[in-house]
Amino acid sequence: MTTAYPGTAGATRTCPHCRETILESAAVCPSCRHKLRFSEPTSASAAPASASVPLRVEGSFRNPVDSEAWEYSMVLTIRNERGEEIARKLVGVGAMQPGEQRTFTLSVEMNPSSAGSKRTRH
Repeated sequence: MTTAYPGTAGATRTCPHCRETILESAAVCPSCRHKLRFSEPTSASAAPASASVPLRVEGSFRNPVDSEAWEYSMVLTIRNERGEEIARKLVGVGAMQPGEQRTFTLSVEMNPSSAGSKRTRH
């Protein structure tokens, strides 16, 4: 979790459904997609129209039919403007048999913060 104080931009909490670390302001968990708030339908985090996706990358690869099984690790790294690593997460691992294909999609969703404009570490 971040060092942001509760109620400020970037503050985090644990999703009660999947136990992932999420933004405190989230109305829907981005991991398990369960609803977290029902009383604030007009909040910035609940209104999908205010959300933007400034980055979306999708790619796939196929294990050649004439090869052996391949193993893969999906690792996500987040860096700040100085190139310093602030988060690194192993997202998933697996194996592919000959002829199998995997597609990976990365998207970054951004919402205006409903908390004050206080700057946080992340």
